Amino acid sequence: MLYHAYELQRSWMNSASALASISAGMLSSPANPLSYMGMGPLAASALDVFAHATAHYGKPEFGIDSIDIDGKPHAVVQSTVMKRPFGDLLRFRVEGQPADRPRLLIVAPMSGHYATLLRGTVERMLESAEVFITDWADAKMVPADAGKFDLDDYIDYLIEFAEHVHDEAGGQRIHMMAVCQPSVPAFAATALMNLHNSPATPATLTMMGGPIDTRECPTVVNNMAMQRPIEWFRQSVIATVPMKYAGAGRRVYPGFMQLSAFMSMNLSSHMMSHYEMFKHLTIGDEASAQATKDFYDEYRSVCDMTAEFYLQTVEEVFQKHSIPKGEFRHKGELVDITQITDTALLAIEGERDDISGLGQTKAALKLTPNLSDGKKRYYMAEGAGHYGIFNGSRWRNKVAPVVEEWIAAHAG
Repeated sequence: MLYHAYELQRSWMNSASALASISAGMLSSPANPLSYMGMGPLAASALDVFAHATAHYGKPEFGIDSIDIDGKPHAVVQSTVMKRPFGDLLRFRVEGQPADRPRLLIVAPMSGHYATLLRGTVERMLESAEVFITDWADAKMVPADAGKFDLDDYIDYLIEFAEHVHDEAGGQRIHMMAVCQPSVPAFAATALMNLHNSPATPATLTMMGGPIDTRECPTVVNNMAMQRPIEWFRQSVIATVPMKYAGAGRRVYPGFMQLSAFMSMNLSSHMMSHYEMFKHLTIGDEASAQATKDFYDEYRSVCDMTAEFYLQTVEEVFQKHSIPKGEFRHKGELVDITQITDTALLAIEGERDDISGLGQTKAALKLTPNLSDGKKRYYMAEGAGHYGIFNGSRWRNKVAPVVEEWIAAHAG
């Protein structure tokens, strides 16, 4: 019933959004005298904000056609190099660059948003590396006969993707970067590849704002996961995909619930952002208003994740703390984090991160006693929130250079 109620509400809001958009266009048209006087501009701006806030957003495109390197534009070619039911592997190649550039596998979160949330991350790292990224599928679009997908399967996908990148690199050591939630499965996959002496073992693993040990500086997100038993999550936030989608009958954690949870965490901030957008529109500052629209176009583009992946993550990462306790198992095999001896670890945190608190990612460095100090580094991005460590000016000018230096130092 939960999903059906949402679909009904969405259909109503889509109609309201379309009507508001048409009305805003009519009121702001140069041919309409009301656009120059009285309440016309204010009403048009208000309707524009409403139309944008209530619109439905599908999967965005990366849209990275070119980047500047040393002041010169270079074309970027995007391709899909591996296709799997629950996620593909994308490659971004910069034309005119050396063939031996570092190969970086970016692991995007499977947390309700599409991989395009890391568009800025990909763009910046393309300046120095050939970039691959996981493009996770919307679970409601994966047919039920494709089977399940849980945290164990996620780890298997990462190992398989790493092996493919390694093969494409002609045996050159690869590098891995996990942003937020996938820091845990990337950490586990790296441990398994170290343990089994896999040729695809990453030379470096960069973990950014990841919940390695959520007992460190717990946030609202962590507390919510701890305050309720796993059965509450199973009964309260898991829904069945309706018949209109390819994944009909699959049990999922809907993306719209994830979005609602994150929006409610900082509701006043989101309301103020839309109020500022309204003010920009009323004074004709289209550029500032469009910047806000672009952010929310991406932020409100959400997808579902499989119930088994979501519930296993909540239980193992946020409730049992299996990784820091040394108790996490991958398909029955104990994942011994202490076996990481061949992969240099970089832990990055944001000073003002309210999703993964300070110390949660840094904990990875304490959990690897057999890794030499020269292969460990911690960096805190001053003034950065959760999204600021992988997007925006702080990411481009402060954080990314640290990542590039770390990769260059351990390129062997």
